Amino acid sequence: MEKKLRTGELTRAAGVTRATLRYYERIGLLPEPGRTASGYRQYPNDAVGRLRFVSRAQELGFTLAEIVELLELRVADVRACGAVQKHATAKLAAVEAKIADLTQIAGSLTALIAQCESLETTDECPILDTLGGDY
Repeated sequence: MEKKLRTGELTRAAGVTRATLRYYERIGLLPEPGRTASGYRQYPNDAVGRLRFVSRAQELGFTLAEIVELLELRVADVRACGAVQKHATAKLAAVEAKIADLTQIAGSLTALIAQCESLETTDECPILDTLGGDY
C-alpha cells in the first residue's frame, strides 16, 4: 500500500506553501485529497510531481489556466504531443513579443535618461514631460 502524504509533508517536498496548495486544489490543478477518519488530508505521492510540474511550467511563463490544459494533455493519448508543442510554440511567440516590447521600452528610457539634465527643475524634466504631456 502506498504511503500517503500529509499537507506539511507535501508542501515541504514540493516547495510550496499551504496557501498555494489550497489554491491549486480550488482551481483544479490538484485534485481534492482523501481524508483520514480524523479529517487530515492525505495526498498520493504523485502529488509532489504534479506540484513540481506546475512550478516548472510557471517558470517557463505558462499561466495557471494554460497549465491546467497541459496537465489535461499529459494524461491524453500519445498523439497529444503535437498539442503540447502548439502550446509551447504559442508561449514562445508571446515571450518573444514581450522581449521585443521590453527592448523598445529600454531604448525609450535610455533616450529619455540621456536627455535629462539632473540640474533642471522637475517642470523642465524631459522624462516627466514625456510621461505627462500637458498634465
